[in-house]
Amino acid sequence: MGPHAASTPLTSAEQADELEHKMMEELNDKIATKSALFAMADGDLDYVGGAALQARNPGKYFLMGADPRLPKMPDKPTLLDFFKHRFVSMNHLLQSAALALKVGHEEKVVLACLLHDIGVAGFIRCDHGYWGAQLIEPYVDEEVSWAVRVHQALRFFPDESVGYKYPDMYLKYFGPDYQPEPYIVEEYKRARSHKYYMTARLICVNDIYAFDPNAKVNLDDFVDIIGRNFKQPKEGLGFDNTPASHMWRTLMWPTRFL
Repeated sequence: MGPHAASTPLTSAEQADELEHKMMEELNDKIATKSALFAMADGDLDYVGGAALQARNPGKYFLMGADPRLPKMPDKPTLLDFFKHRFVSMNHLLQSAALALKVGHEEKVVLACLLHDIGVAGFIRCDHGYWGAQLIEPYVDEEVSWAVRVHQALRFFPDESVGYKYPDMYLKYFGPDYQPEPYIVEEYKRARSHKYYMTARLICVNDIYAFDPNAKVNLDDFVDIIGRNFKQPKEGLGFDNTPASHMWRTLMWPTRFL
């Protein structure tokens, strides 16, 4: 190949082939698959079945375990392992928990702040409070999981008693005319009279001020609180046969074929 050919820009198809070849090398010649939800996030409703994918990659098998492109997880992973190896960002969660700890809130509130956005950090943005609560429900006090779930709704509604107003950030992100969907409004109404309302509200208070890019925070500061308030299964998260185990496994193996 001459110098001119080497400098010729690749076509889109050639770029895709090159990227796929590089990925296969990183995957030790296995085929990694993406979920339908991943494709829908790009507005793509096309479905490519296993036979078609394998036809594009003759002689290769599908990935049915850990993705070598991701950090290796231990055989019996803990919550701390997921923080370190699967959550895309810890800074906001740690800032939120640090604020709660600094003002002297009890450990359940601190833990709720630490875990309130793990749905975003490890899974998906849409309805992240509900997803996050479902992930942690078997392992924490009911107060913590309930608060994580309901902060999803409370954050859209002010509460002057704790100095919480509608976030300026939301005006910037969603526009001045945005109105929460009816299910969010109904959740808020139910939550107002719940015995754990204030725990969920304190998540909101310690959430909205926890976006300082220069804040110095450390997961080690919360190891003892996690140890006292998160029921780590001896089998490891994902292998303990709870209603949430499959979700932790999905976080471990996001490109597993089945």
